[in-house]
Amino acid sequence: MNRVRKLKLALWTLVGLAASVATARFLFGLGATTNLTDANPWGVWVGFDVMGGVALAAGGFIVTATVYIFKLERFHSIVRPAVLTAFLGYLAVAIGLLFDLGLPWNIWHMIVYWNPRSPLFEVGWCVMLYLTVLALEFFPVPAEEFPRLAGIRATVVKARIPLVIVGIGLSTLHQSSLGSLFLIMPYRLHPLWYSPILPVMFLISALGLGLSMVIFESHLTAYLYRRKPETDLLASFGSACRWVLTVYVIVRIADLFVRRQAALLLIGDWRTGLFWFEIMVMAFIPIALFSFSRVRHSRAGQWTAATFAVCGIVLNRIDVGGVAHPRPDGAFYLPSWTEIAISVGVVSTAVLVFLFVIEHFKVWEERPADPNADSLKLPELDPVGATWLGVPGIAARTTYSLAFILAAAVGFGFLKVEPAESRGIDATPVQRARGGDVLWIDGNLDGFGVAFKHVEHEKREGGKESCVKCHHMNLPRDEGSACARCHRDMYLPVDAFRHDWHASPSGARAACYQCHAKGQARTAENAVRCDKCHKNLVPAGASITVKRYQAVAYTEAMHRLCIGCHVKKAQEKSKPEMTRCDWCHKDRREVIDSRELVLRRAGLTGQNVVLPIPEARK
Repeated sequence: MNRVRKLKLALWTLVGLAASVATARFLFGLGATTNLTDANPWGVWVGFDVMGGVALAAGGFIVTATVYIFKLERFHSIVRPAVLTAFLGYLAVAIGLLFDLGLPWNIWHMIVYWNPRSPLFEVGWCVMLYLTVLALEFFPVPAEEFPRLAGIRATVVKARIPLVIVGIGLSTLHQSSLGSLFLIMPYRLHPLWYSPILPVMFLISALGLGLSMVIFESHLTAYLYRRKPETDLLASFGSACRWVLTVYVIVRIADLFVRRQAALLLIGDWRTGLFWFEIMVMAFIPIALFSFSRVRHSRAGQWTAATFAVCGIVLNRIDVGGVAHPRPDGAFYLPSWTEIAISVGVVSTAVLVFLFVIEHFKVWEERPADPNADSLKLPELDPVGATWLGVPGIAARTTYSLAFILAAAVGFGFLKVEPAESRGIDATPVQRARGGDVLWIDGNLDGFGVAFKHVEHEKREGGKESCVKCHHMNLPRDEGSACARCHRDMYLPVDAFRHDWHASPSGARAACYQCHAKGQARTAENAVRCDKCHKNLVPAGASITVKRYQAVAYTEAMHRLCIGCHVKKAQEKSKPEMTRCDWCHKDRREVIDSRELVLRRAGLTGQNVVLPIPEARK
């Protein structure tokens, strides 16, 4: 079997497997097809599909700038393949992003609802605009086959230089803006990867990856279609790649010394090992190989060095996009097979489209021809360019379709679909605050918390009579129930009423008519108040009454109660600093990252709430 047919058969198999997973993803949501959680919100789909995919498409603007801006015409033969690779790379990024978004049908919102202060806004617009520019740059190639499009093609060709200039600008902005995303989360990225010049390092590494990808793609297609490799031409790209990667290593290591983080390079941590492995693969090995003239001018040397560089830089994007993020103790993210299947399927689809285009349009100076065509029976040949199109018609479609269907069937067989709402947020029981004059509230067990001076608050608010301001509800036959007794989970609402227990013969053995009046719908709204039976449920003078049978999450309950009281006191005493998160969270460095969420949950957005950056973050 021919090399191309073997590859296509494998690709169609992978696409079929991904199709089954994609169906489950869009029918049942993220929770059915991913191991991502609140503790691990970024994984393979962001690190590889988006960040890695964008970097892999960097060869397009590099080659077009080389030929059309710097007028190095000897590289003209690789312009079309490079632009096609970039176009399909960005298209794959856009498709892959649909799988990662919780509500993918809202992806168009950024076109209408602008947020120019967000790096994601700039990234999204650059992807859309550059994808449009790449489509226009490549349009003259397929248009050659359709005489009716000659006029449009001529117009686009005349606008080639402006398109190239716009494409270079958009691509450089976008490549660097991916690094800008992490500037706002310095404590969510390990110091070996975080840097204030991360956008610069992203751009430099993208240049190296673009050069390497051009070499890799050229040798791969030459191998598949048994074309003569462009070894001498690609040697110049190898030399340029060597210098780009050298600059990257110097900048990255120097940045660690400037930020006084170089000591991390020598500690015995798995992240240190990952850092050195990443640098070795993406830089040291390619630089060494490209430094020898004999290796740089050989097919095997170019292909080997380019492969190392491509894999290493993609690994860097995956590390920055999720692997190098610190996580709470016990939180571990391992991509599910469904996540990997989606990523591989998107890439496989892009490769199939690439092979289709180079076989049916004049992407190369000469179209690919099958060297074994003479030995095949009834080969299909393109009458214009003698392009071999695979096995004879029906046989090809049957073989690939069968592989697709069988792989999809296997994928559906292995899927274990769970409701989306059962995944994503793990139950986190609240730890009870330890007693005494000062309560240490560390509900989510992350080592950070609030030293709540209980006795001082009680005296300040009016003594024992003020307890009802906070302790607004008691459990039956209890007085002064702790908050965590009802708000039992850190992040999830819980059932505070336990309807099944009340109706169960082994529980309260309450009949329906005892709570629900006859002739009315049996709903929580129509039920009698809980304190009809439980007299001490709501203490006299409590400022909060029972409105529903679910207790909100512990964090939400605390923030509503504490922030609401502090805002009121700040207005009464003209002390706006009381509304600062670090007024209570003295040692919680990442509190600023969640301040907007805290205010929104507390219903305080739009008010004059002062939230400056605490000293721990300066």
